[in-house]
Amino acid sequence: MSPRGRPRASSEPDEPSGTGKRVGSGIVFFRLTSLELGLLLFGVLLGATALGIFLGHRVRHLSDSLKEPFGILQGALLGLVGLLLAFGLSLAVSRYEDRRADIVSEANAIGTTYLRAQTLPEPIRSRSLDLLVGYTRTAIRLSDHVPGSAQAKQAAASEERIQRQLWSLAGEALEMAPTGSAPRLYVETLNEMIDAETVRIAALGNRVPTAVLVLGVLSSALALGLLAAYLAIAGRGVLAVLLASALVAFLLLVTADLDRPTRGMIRVPDTVLTDQLESMTQPPAAAAPRSPSTRTG
Repeated sequence: MSPRGRPRASSEPDEPSGTGKRVGSGIVFFRLTSLELGLLLFGVLLGATALGIFLGHRVRHLSDSLKEPFGILQGALLGLVGLLLAFGLSLAVSRYEDRRADIVSEANAIGTTYLRAQTLPEPIRSRSLDLLVGYTRTAIRLSDHVPGSAQAKQAAASEERIQRQLWSLAGEALEMAPTGSAPRLYVETLNEMIDAETVRIAALGNRVPTAVLVLGVLSSALALGLLAAYLAIAGRGVLAVLLASALVAFLLLVTADLDRPTRGMIRVPDTVLTDQLESMTQPPAAAAPRSPSTRTG
């Protein structure tokens, strides 16, 4: 598959807030820093818990009539919240693992393409090797920017320009040796490298639906608030529910952070790409093939 215009993934967020465009999904969970997101989650859940404690103390005189319905309701909601939290965390972990696998696949494709480019005739060989080094640097730079931001789009556009140049050079190599195996093998691997880059960019924008995360936060706040109210009505200690609120908030933070591959505390490492770039700065392992006139001479 030759280089092509890159379709914009539907789940890819728009420009960062402040550009005047409509912000895509993930306006809260994706745009805030980890510290801001953590403070927001802890504030919402601990605030809901404190409100439940306050309301429970206010209606404690009605404990005989409220204790049983509150207990049934909060028990049912806690079970639902457990399922939602597990579902959201499962989605985030699977996407995180997919992104790790995609970056390894792209690094492997770049490495194989670089090795096969060494078997091309000059001057196509040297020009292709230099372009592949620049391509790898751009792929690493893509890991440092928020998907959908201006910087990320610029890096993706740079990759596409290099892809077109590499594809043009590959066409020249095929024209020079239409029956040669080296150009054909190189074209095959170059195509895989282009596809791997497309898959990686799509994976960066493939995020957990915001509705799942918002539902998890709201249902957790409601369930913890009802649990706190139930304990306050029953006259029991509320320290445990405060600790539970902090634990749930931390779990939601981890779930959201797994879905922020370039700016959260849990990032997709690009070590495999940096290692690949380091190996490409070494002298090529294979010498340039001799021209037919040199071999016959």
